[in-house]
Amino acid sequence: MPLYRYKAVDSAGAVTVGDFEAPQESAVVDRLRDLGLMPIRVEQAQPGSGAASGIGTSKRSLFARRSISSDDLLGFTRELATLLKAGLPLDRALQVLINLAPEGPLRDLQQQIRDDLRGGSSLSQALEAQKGYFSRFYINIVRAGEAGGALPLVLGRLAEFLERARELGDTVKSALIYPVILVVVSVAALIALLIFVVPQFQQMFQEAGKALPLATQIVIAAGDYLRSYWWTLLLAAFVLRLWWREQMSKPATRAKWDGRFLRLPLVGDLVAKVETTRFARTLGTLLGNGVSLLNGMLIVRETLSNTVLAQALDGVIVKLREGRGLGQPLLESGLYPPLAIHMILVGEETGRLEEMLLRVAEVYDREVQIAVKRLLALLEPALILGLAAMVGLIIMSILVALLSVNDLAI
Repeated sequence: MPLYRYKAVDSAGAVTVGDFEAPQESAVVDRLRDLGLMPIRVEQAQPGSGAASGIGTSKRSLFARRSISSDDLLGFTRELATLLKAGLPLDRALQVLINLAPEGPLRDLQQQIRDDLRGGSSLSQALEAQKGYFSRFYINIVRAGEAGGALPLVLGRLAEFLERARELGDTVKSALIYPVILVVVSVAALIALLIFVVPQFQQMFQEAGKALPLATQIVIAAGDYLRSYWWTLLLAAFVLRLWWREQMSKPATRAKWDGRFLRLPLVGDLVAKVETTRFARTLGTLLGNGVSLLNGMLIVRETLSNTVLAQALDGVIVKLREGRGLGQPLLESGLYPPLAIHMILVGEETGRLEEMLLRVAEVYDREVQIAVKRLLALLEPALILGLAAMVGLIIMSILVALLSVNDLAI
């Protein structure tokens, strides 16, 4: 049976770290609860990992990360929710997390939050003081939980939201791995042909003394350029990246590019569905935790990465203030998927807007997966055919030159 490593706390807040053999993770959780322990984290131990490398080690690795990732914030949120549900006071729960965290940025962040709490701040105020780590969405959810006296429940929902958002991002990233590898291999194969294969024929062509076809001259010149000035390509890529970053930092230019992405076949549909999922899940989560619709829309606008879709919400917010509701102004914008908007309209009519928004998010989660698969189904053969065409052109240019040399010899 696999070995699982766990962290748990008892009713007094004392931390226990250990190992259990079990057929699955849920069996470990049940066993810990039977022992009167509240599990904080359970994960399968890696083969060959000793106790010193287990959960809760405080030694800093030479290659340890020096920044706080979204996974760190997700773990912090989930574990804090678990400790609060176990009945620990907020200050004590944070101290437990600090004791469990390895030395580094996350531990420093938790200590700063604890110090702010001891100084009289609420949790939302302490989080807001940590500039750049917690989004406005995160802080408003926590503030709503404090106001309603349901902070453990709200933090649990927030952890679920962050988990689903991460899964959505992982779906898109995982789907892009194969095309990226294919592009890298294709470029490497073309470079190898131009640098190592073409020069083998170049001397023979020069000795023949006959004018080469234009296609062959272009291929030979490209190979010579790569051998002598390859570094200029790296420099050009670096300059292009700086230029692109500068362009994206300008709101007007960013809006133009985002509009072009939305108009692209397949890609635009995927972008719209990803943003719709983010919009629906964020707004549904906010409404479910006591944030008003108007304030929720102002927060949602900041979470969208496509500026065209985000700017469309400005008009929706204005009409919302006029009492026109949410669904109809979204429909009039003409940018969001009609199915999502009609589901929102049904939610408004039945008084179940929050539930319908979360259902929209679930529907478009699946739509994103389908759109990614459809895009890859077209992208992969296109890349393969493109590579085959490039290699074929290089080979044909060499063959044409060889035939001309042979004609000269005859």
